[in-house]
Amino acid sequence: MALFSKQNKEALTNPLNLDHPILVQVLGICSALAVTSQLKPAIVMGLAVTVITAFANVIISILRNTIPNRIRIVVQLVVVAALVTIVSQVLKAFVYDVSVQLSVYVGLIITNCILMGRLEAFAMQNKPWPSFLDGVGNGLGYAMILVIVGAVRELFGRGSLLGFQIIPDGAYEAGYINNGMMTMPAMALILVGIVIWVHRAYFYKEK
Repeated sequence: MALFSKQNKEALTNPLNLDHPILVQVLGICSALAVTSQLKPAIVMGLAVTVITAFANVIISILRNTIPNRIRIVVQLVVVAALVTIVSQVLKAFVYDVSVQLSVYVGLIITNCILMGRLEAFAMQNKPWPSFLDGVGNGLGYAMILVIVGAVRELFGRGSLLGFQIIPDGAYEAGYINNGMMTMPAMALILVGIVIWVHRAYFYKEK
């Protein structure tokens, strides 16, 4: 089927490895460091970026032949801002505690270079369906790193995952102490660096 042609599959899967937005292109690092102190906000932020990237790609792809070249960036920003506003209101309505934790970072999705890069580099040149798959792939690739870093930081920094205690009380009684550095932003940078190193050493081969 044309919906699942080789090109469409690559649009979905390449951002998970060969063209990963964080691991290969090193984009979106700021928000990846800011929202990963715990797993739950990392998951929510990853899903939010995935939804916004996917639907922004579709909308811009549909409009691409009607957008004057000189104002294309303005149109892209308006579309993204509208979607970010919708997602922000949904988060406040259904997961208010997480939206408070994410603070200004949901609003800053508007300036996320992964999102703007995909609109300019892919959606403006491709049809809606491949653009949707590209948006989903890049969003999931971004979310994957947030989940990995968020899980490691919460587990070793707080002894829990998603708020549930994982490290047993017996370990603490035996002398185990949570690593306070894991809750600090600097540790997020170190962990992202380690993930990038492992990916490039064992999983990524340059074209």
